[in-house]
Amino acid sequence: MIKIGMMIGDRYEILEKIGTGGMSDVYKAKDHKLNRFVAVKVLKQEFGENANFVSKFRIEAQAAAGLMHPNIVNVYDVGEEGGIHYIVMELVDGITLKKYIEKKARLSVKEAISIAIQVSMGIEAAHNNHIIHRDIKPQNIIISKEGKVKVTDFGIAKAATSNTITSNVMGSVHYTSPEQARGGYSDEKSDIYSLGITMFEMLTGRVPFNGETTVAIAIKHIQEEMPSPREYVPEIPISVEQIVCKCCQKSPDRRYQSMAELITDLKQSLINPDEDFVKVIDPDEEASTRMITDRDMAQIKRQSDRRDSMDEAMRLKKDSERFYEEDEEEEDDDEDWDDEDYDPKMEKITTILAVVAAILIGCIAIFLVGKSVGVFHIGTSGDDKEVQEEIEQVEMIKVVGMNVEDAKRGLLELGLTPEIKYEENNAYDVGTVLRAASQDGLTSVAPGNMVNKNTVIVMTVAQGSDGVEVPSVTGKSKAEATSVLEKEGFVVNVTESYDAAVESGYVISQSPEADTKAPEGSSITIRVSQGAEENKVRVPDVIGLTEMDATVSLKESGLEVGTVTQTSNEDVSLTDKVCYQSYSVGSYVDQGTAIDIKISTGPSDVTYRYSEGITAPTEDPDYRSGMSVTVTVTTADGVQLLSTQTSSFPVAVNYTGIKSPGGVITFHFVVEKEATTTTDPETGETVTADPVSEERTVKREIQFTEE
Repeated sequence: MIKIGMMIGDRYEILEKIGTGGMSDVYKAKDHKLNRFVAVKVLKQEFGENANFVSKFRIEAQAAAGLMHPNIVNVYDVGEEGGIHYIVMELVDGITLKKYIEKKARLSVKEAISIAIQVSMGIEAAHNNHIIHRDIKPQNIIISKEGKVKVTDFGIAKAATSNTITSNVMGSVHYTSPEQARGGYSDEKSDIYSLGITMFEMLTGRVPFNGETTVAIAIKHIQEEMPSPREYVPEIPISVEQIVCKCCQKSPDRRYQSMAELITDLKQSLINPDEDFVKVIDPDEEASTRMITDRDMAQIKRQSDRRDSMDEAMRLKKDSERFYEEDEEEEDDDEDWDDEDYDPKMEKITTILAVVAAILIGCIAIFLVGKSVGVFHIGTSGDDKEVQEEIEQVEMIKVVGMNVEDAKRGLLELGLTPEIKYEENNAYDVGTVLRAASQDGLTSVAPGNMVNKNTVIVMTVAQGSDGVEVPSVTGKSKAEATSVLEKEGFVVNVTESYDAAVESGYVISQSPEADTKAPEGSSITIRVSQGAEENKVRVPDVIGLTEMDATVSLKESGLEVGTVTQTSNEDVSLTDKVCYQSYSVGSYVDQGTAIDIKISTGPSDVTYRYSEGITAPTEDPDYRSGMSVTVTVTTADGVQLLSTQTSSFPVAVNYTGIKSPGGVITFHFVVEKEATTTTDPETGETVTADPVSEERTVKREIQFTEE
């Protein structure tokens, strides 16, 4: 008996009951070994006493524990203590898909497909590990508060279906496949059928088959034709309708043969929902509506523990026979009507209407074609709307080594946005730019590279130890933040952006950050919220995705795919994947904005040479001719070309076949500080300081010449 506060397995402290199901109760617990919260699922007593069930359950649960996937509720542990059989799982803060559907009545097509894709990816991971769920239904799908979709209950499903199907387990009969309903062999395609029923419910808010008993519903899965979801929601696109119908074919060999095939079509339906691309095989006699056999009836009867199952099955069988007899009578009636009630006038009217409809359709088609080629102009030209504004790029200048004010001026003249971070560094003059990078971390800002206008360039600037500590103004109003910073002697720059999480007029972030030091009189940039913008959407990160996955990601975010081009990229891992997107990750743009992407064709065949004389590191004022210096030349992709120690400059080098367009020279040397003697003015005592050695490092960026 589980009690709140008890310890299981010498590590899991039961905290509270958070759910109950047909076969188990779920508790929130704390794992004291790993100091994390987990979900502990405890089998109910009637199942725990069945040795055959427990054995199969443990084997499957242990197999499921080997699955690690973001769309699966991960199983951490399986155990038994004092007759209590339990599994320990990932604790997901969210609700089941069943409750989510009930809450919203039905889901939008876009949301339903997005959820189906995530579910399919989780099931695919299980199938790749030879684990079949056998109980896919909305109750076993959890949506976290972050919107992540996870599939749960892998172990219990097979243990239950491979044992005796009780009334509790048959609660899933609304989603069971025909082969499962007959008690026959089930495989990966049974999960595909159940997922199809789940998609039907997401789209329509109801299940396709219902009845008074589990037997009645099971028979419908076997013999009744699957209704189209468009019968209930006419606006469902044709591709989505076909996907659901293909998943729910009576014969397994007419369904999708793998989750990978289903995922491909689901993603395609997000991109082209009204396109007829789903390959649906017309059902033949094996998959069409047919009479249920006595053997089928007996198998279903044995799987139900309801006392009235046999009576119900017999009643349904009679209803089925009567249904077919009525069908035959209706067909006979139709034939009689055709013979006796033929009306020539009605046929003439029908013909005239058909001709008029054909003429109207032809006129509409001519108009649409004429409009597309510019013959007709009504209002604003559609072409003008479709022309995407070309994103202007500028050539990045060298800012490392410059004074920060000069660097800022140069960046602003190019249309770039400078941001400053300060770093204590006594090796350089105060205000010297040490490093530069783009705010998104993706755009290369090496001198000579092309970058988008308005890109934020973050410069790390040398600051002595006597700087002023920057106060924190994040979360303050614009007026209060300006007052606080100006009181400390800083100049305030203000930028604005949309942020639904921060009230309009309040500071989202600041640069430099709080608790760092900056020179008195330097500029502090604060980013002030303009509040939420309903028409604005956040740009997702599609770098590293295939073109199709990037398209799906953008579509899900309410954006469009703009121009898709191919380009070379030195990162081999990005070959055939997106290596560039025209808007920064996390930025807010208008809904429907087209995002241009570039697909990497792999590293370019361009090579470079470096043939120069490396001069002495005179950037350091303490360098003296004749000092021993270690000189290292490294390319931007990490290849070391030179590593030598010398006291004579210039150092002649000649390298060819370099893959990277630039690199850096590093000088490392030791400066000897002579002994110094000082006199204390108060005591007259003379103090002599010992000579000291200081290690110095100077870095110099270089560009290679294309061969």
